Amino acid sequence: MTVTTSRPADSVPSDRDTVDHQAMLAADRGPFDALSVEGVLELLPSLSTFPPTTSKRSRSKRAERSRGTARILVWLLSFPGDGWQERWIVSGADSSLDWIDVVTAGYGCVEASRRSVTTDGLGCLLLARAVRPSYEFLQCYRTSGLYRHAKQEFGADLFSRLRQAGMARGTIPSHLSTAENSLVKVAFRTGRDLADLTSDDLIAYHDWNKEALGKAPMGLHAAWDLLRDIGVLDEKLSLRRTLARGQLPTTQLVDRYGIQRGPVRDVFVRYLDERRPSLDYSSVSGLASQLVGAFWADIEKHHPGISSLHLAPEIAEAWKQRVKVINRPGKAPVPREQWASVLTTVRAFYLDIAEWALEDPSWAAWAVPSPVRRSDTGGFTKVKKKARAKMHQRVRERLPRLPELVDTTEQHHAHQKRLLAAAETTPIGATFDLDGRDYRRIDRKDDQLRKRFHYRPTIVLAQDIATEEQLDLTRSEDEAFWAWAVIETLRHTGVRLEELLELTHLALVSYELPDTSEIVPLLQIVPSKSNEERLLLVSPELASVLATVISRLRGDNNGVVPFVARYDPHELVTGPALPHLFQRRVGWRRDVITTNMVYQLLNDTLTRASLTDQAGQPLRYTPHDFRRIFATEAVAGGLPVHIAARLLGHASVVTTEAYVAVFQEDLIRSYRAFLDKRRSVRPVEEYREPTDDEWREFQEHFHTRKLELGDCARPYGTPCQHEHSCFSELALADADHVSSGPIAVFSVCKASSYW
Repeated sequence: MTVTTSRPADSVPSDRDTVDHQAMLAADRGPFDALSVEGVLELLPSLSTFPPTTSKRSRSKRAERSRGTARILVWLLSFPGDGWQERWIVSGADSSLDWIDVVTAGYGCVEASRRSVTTDGLGCLLLARAVRPSYEFLQCYRTSGLYRHAKQEFGADLFSRLRQAGMARGTIPSHLSTAENSLVKVAFRTGRDLADLTSDDLIAYHDWNKEALGKAPMGLHAAWDLLRDIGVLDEKLSLRRTLARGQLPTTQLVDRYGIQRGPVRDVFVRYLDERRPSLDYSSVSGLASQLVGAFWADIEKHHPGISSLHLAPEIAEAWKQRVKVINRPGKAPVPREQWASVLTTVRAFYLDIAEWALEDPSWAAWAVPSPVRRSDTGGFTKVKKKARAKMHQRVRERLPRLPELVDTTEQHHAHQKRLLAAAETTPIGATFDLDGRDYRRIDRKDDQLRKRFHYRPTIVLAQDIATEEQLDLTRSEDEAFWAWAVIETLRHTGVRLEELLELTHLALVSYELPDTSEIVPLLQIVPSKSNEERLLLVSPELASVLATVISRLRGDNNGVVPFVARYDPHELVTGPALPHLFQRRVGWRRDVITTNMVYQLLNDTLTRASLTDQAGQPLRYTPHDFRRIFATEAVAGGLPVHIAARLLGHASVVTTEAYVAVFQEDLIRSYRAFLDKRRSVRPVEEYREPTDDEWREFQEHFHTRKLELGDCARPYGTPCQHEHSCFSELALADADHVSSGPIAVFSVCKASSYW
């Protein structure tokens, strides 16, 4: 075919001729970029989707597509550029569709002016990969016919295997088509067949979509997994885990707070680099937040241009007042609960530099007096005691209500399980009854919330006839089960939330007692906050819960626990693929339950339980509340506190003691047991049983003392000039007074031999 190279009458150079030449040179060039118009047209018959010559109609269609392709090529020749790709960009064809009408209108005859001829030619041009369209163009140019032909051109066999892999995963047809279309876009953009696509190609498409549209492209996550299934990608992690934000270098941790670049900024970077090897990432991030965010960024905000760590007294005092309040744009100021911790961190920063300067002179220039004095951090102890008292009060309020929460969880799970079972045995459109309520089984097409389709490939839907509410029974039963499993495991183990989500099938081990040869099941807890692993004895109740979880995972995956990788949101790293116990199916893939999902399951359960505190306010539980409750119940039940510390993974018994909330009845019971033990080794005549009036007086007397703080035995609020030296005024020599009953025993201060 001979094609003229004259410019169409209505085609004139546009302002796009001034596009940055460097951008054009950076454009991807295909293998046919330098061909002539005739050379490109000779590629068209090699396309598997190009019409054959078997009939008059097909030959006519063949000629039309060649003619449409020639139109576009001739139009592109009217623009400057070294090859078709540069001309494609300079012409503006890559960023708009208006040019299609311009090209069509450039030909006078009625038959040739049909727009479909031009669009058919554009499809041939793209399928022949003479140009590589951008994702912006593909976002605007939507045609199902072109994508259907592309699946034949870019690897028909692999697309067939891809669809089979999707069906094996249980992916619904609409999701599968969306995944295939995502891969077609990547193939158009890169000019590669499906077999040649790389993980970087898919990530580039994801990044463009996030930047241009603010969201991940539909179907790309499924496409990534399916390419892994058929062996095109050798990636071990899913796209979500591959793209997960990783740990930032120290410089970025500092620079995210917007402080000016200079010597002070470099000191913070160097200091954090010194501390980083001995800390986990979350601790380093928190340290940067306090030092750079809460301290120096605030100093620079109020004192622009400051370049020395040696702060004037008035500057330091003003900052110490501001740090007690958090100011956010558009929101009312709120008190900073951890203000004492910020002061302590800043003081440690200055003292560390002063100490390091003794060994390394390079630190000497920054060894200046700390703006935080020792007296400024004196309130830290008070803050810790206040936090401990608040924590103990939470346990006292929540421990007695725990059975109600557990009962609600079990009853809801049992109800959802029976409801799902009844619906599964009911035909679509038929009604069934459960616990006096009538339901109708419905299909996907009857569902009013189409967005539920993304949750599971197969779901069971029903409608409550009385309320006309549509229920996703598959999802409801799944969430009810995991809410029960999470609460039961937390309360029977006392593990941290992160440790719960890291439990795997491999964590269940056994131990043979040397004396009896009894096999004891143990649960291995991997370190999350500390670096020491620990073992927990699996109680019968816990064994039942874990066995149920494992059976559920095996039953949904051909008898084995699936291997999935977990992303740690604190350390910002993705672990290896392991048989995690707390995983669930999300659409076509499996993933470990997230921290947010645990809170959602817990809050939904609390809403159903309708628990309230003494003031009538909703009683909320956090995963860490179960850990404190576990410690309190264990110690109150007679477990030595140092053993409880080992079970909880605490390095110090003092930490465990802070977890244990003491109830008033425990105090009285323990003290009476102490008296009984003491009386067993003392003469009988020294003791007598207290009367009811004496015990009543003792209880009233006890509530007016601050025994835990070590104050003297005087009623709280009355003056005592001797402070803790109360023995000087106590008539301890009066033996009758000392042994006259429990009131006399509590009339000496905490430092006496009775304590």
